[in-house]
Amino acid sequence: MTLPQQRKHEIMTEYQVHETDTGSTDLQIAMLTERINRLSTHLRANKKDHASRRGLLKMIGTRKRLLSYLQKEDRPRYQALIGRLGIRG
Repeated sequence: MTLPQQRKHEIMTEYQVHETDTGSTDLQIAMLTERINRLSTHLRANKKDHASRRGLLKMIGTRKRLLSYLQKEDRPRYQALIGRLGIRG
């Protein structure tokens, strides 16, 4: 479940920290969130796709680690990002 190129560029322009940013923590979390949302809808329709479920759990773990890193390093940026993405209640 990869993201279409156009959607990837939309996310990049929305969450970039600076002009040439391609891998900041904010951007990585936004990309993972999009992939998690897409894969979640796929798994609702295909309940027996256990390989994709494992991939989803790995992505969730990666996003969780990135979020905890961002929370430790820059709390206001973390709060703003989770508000924009609509995650963590």
